[in-house]
Amino acid sequence: MNAEIPSPAGLFVTVEGPEGAGKTTQAARLARFVEGRGRSVTLVREPGGTELGERLRSILLERRSAGTILPRADALLFNASRAQLVDEVIRPALERGDVVIATRFTDSTLAYQGYGLGLPLDELRAVERFATGGLVPGRTVLLDVPVDVGLARKGIRERTRFESAYDRAFHERVRAGFLQLARSDPDRIRIVDDHDLAGADALFERVLRAVFDESMPLGDAGRAEVSR
Repeated sequence: MNAEIPSPAGLFVTVEGPEGAGKTTQAARLARFVEGRGRSVTLVREPGGTELGERLRSILLERRSAGTILPRADALLFNASRAQLVDEVIRPALERGDVVIATRFTDSTLAYQGYGLGLPLDELRAVERFATGGLVPGRTVLLDVPVDVGLARKGIRERTRFESAYDRAFHERVRAGFLQLARSDPDRIRIVDDHDLAGADALFERVLRAVFDESMPLGDAGRAEVSR
């Protein structure tokens, strides 16, 4: 891959998808790749990434919280963590010129609390605009995987409140919501299937094309970098 990583005042990339889609793995691999091209990277996760965010993460994701958080409270808590992360970490990193890579962002709230739990999308969008100050990712990679495949990938220790408290139908609505969001904003959100490939390298090649250029040929040198 010979092209340079874009270098204006920062680049904000988010990695989204349903449970078990491989978001954390691909975000970390993308961060290593970008660093290898000479760019500074800030890698964050939602909820989390700040002292407040990590405290909220334990409340929002722990299985023992199952069934105790109402949908509106859920959305507000996620956005509280997000507001802290944006002001404390993401905006300063973008102003420094970093490539910021986030595992989950506002699309997850629309998919989970909106499509999944039935909260009005326009109200959720208003809350997210307030929480983020209008910050929108420059590019979003949507890792798509069938619900049964994704849930089967999660070991017992990896399961959160969302696997424990909600049924398969909920997760189907979440996946459908992500795909609808991608259809409504195709310039920003690029869908990457992560269940029909021969290996992790092939998946990561698709992720790179989704982030930087849909038609960019990687070539042998790029494949070697991807495999590191």
